[in-house]
Amino acid sequence: MNEQVDEAPYFVSNQTAEAVFDMGEAIAALQRAYAGPVTKANNPSRTNVHGEGVDFRVLPAAPAGSRYFGAKIMGVTFQPGGGGFKGAGYVIVLFDRDTSKVGAFVDGKFITGYRTAATSAAALDRLAAPGPIRLGVLGSGFEATTHVRAFAEVREISEITVYSPTPERRAAFARTMTESLGIPCVAAESPEAAQAYFRESADVVLAAARSRGEKPILFGDDLRPGTTVVSIGSTAPHQREIDASVIERCDVIVCDNLAEVTDETGDLIAAAEAGISFRDKCVSLHDLMSGEAQDAVERAGIRMFKSVGGGLQDVVTAGIVLEKAVAAGLAVPLPVDFAR
Repeated sequence: MNEQVDEAPYFVSNQTAEAVFDMGEAIAALQRAYAGPVTKANNPSRTNVHGEGVDFRVLPAAPAGSRYFGAKIMGVTFQPGGGGFKGAGYVIVLFDRDTSKVGAFVDGKFITGYRTAATSAAALDRLAAPGPIRLGVLGSGFEATTHVRAFAEVREISEITVYSPTPERRAAFARTMTESLGIPCVAAESPEAAQAYFRESADVVLAAARSRGEKPILFGDDLRPGTTVVSIGSTAPHQREIDASVIERCDVIVCDNLAEVTDETGDLIAAAEAGISFRDKCVSLHDLMSGEAQDAVERAGIRMFKSVGGGLQDVVTAGIVLEKAVAAGLAVPLPVDFAR
C-alpha cells in the first residue's frame, strides 16, 4: 500500500484518472476483489432517489482486503416540465481504513466508463475458451470502444465485425479499431449481415447498445453453440437490449449484482413475463471468480455475462487510480481537515 496517501484528502480529476489508468491492472484488481467475500453487507444494491427534475444515486461498497471503502455518488438533472436529460455528475468518495479519514474525492466520469469495461473483461477471461476469439459487436459508441480495448487485454482478437444503425459511426468504429489495435475490423452493412456473422463465426458477442425504441437487438437464433455473450446496455427496468430468447438459450448467466440483474433489468423482466425460467442458471460474479461456479461454466454451451455496474467496481478502480495519482504527483491535496 502507498503510505504517501496518508496526507489525504486528495482530489483526483477526470484528466488525472485517465492519465494514470491501466486497464490490465484494473482487470486483475477486479478479479481479486470479486474472488474474495462479496456479500449484501459489503456490496449492497444501489440506492436511488427520484426528485422533481432530478435523480440521485449512491453505490456503496467496502471491498474485502482493500485499503479503501466508500461510494460513488451520481446526480442527474432533467429539463424543466418533464423534458429530457440535462446533465450528470459523478464523484467517488474514498475512506481510508488505515487512517479513518476521508482519503479522496475522485471524479467518477472516466472511471464509470472504464470500470464497466474492465469488469466485463474480467468476466470474459473466465467465461470464454482460451485462445484467439472472433468478436461480434453491437454498438459503436463509447461503451463498445472501451469494451473492445478491455477484451484485447485478456484475449487475442483475430477479427471484429461491428454493427450499429448509423453507417458513418460503425465505419468510423471499424477504422479506429483497425488502426489503433491492429485488429481487422469490418462494419456489417445490415442487421442481417451482423446476425449471419454471429451465427457462423463469432466466438464472443458484445451487446453494448440499447436499441431504438427499447426493442431487443440480439436474439437467441443469432448465437452459435459455444458463444460467450457480454450484455451491458440494459441496466434498468424500462431498458431493452437482448431478446428473451437469448436468456432462454444461455446455459449460465453470470451477474455482477445478482438481485439487480434478475429483478431490475428490462431484459430479465421480459424473460420472466414470457414464462422463461432463468434463476436456476444465474450465478454471481463472485461465484465465477472464486471458482464456485466452475462446474456450471464448464458444462455450459452458451455463456453470458450480464452487467449493471456496482459500487465495488467504482471503489476498487478509484483506489488504484488514487494511489497511482499520488505516486505520480498528480493528485491535488485539499486544504481541508474533517473533524473526527
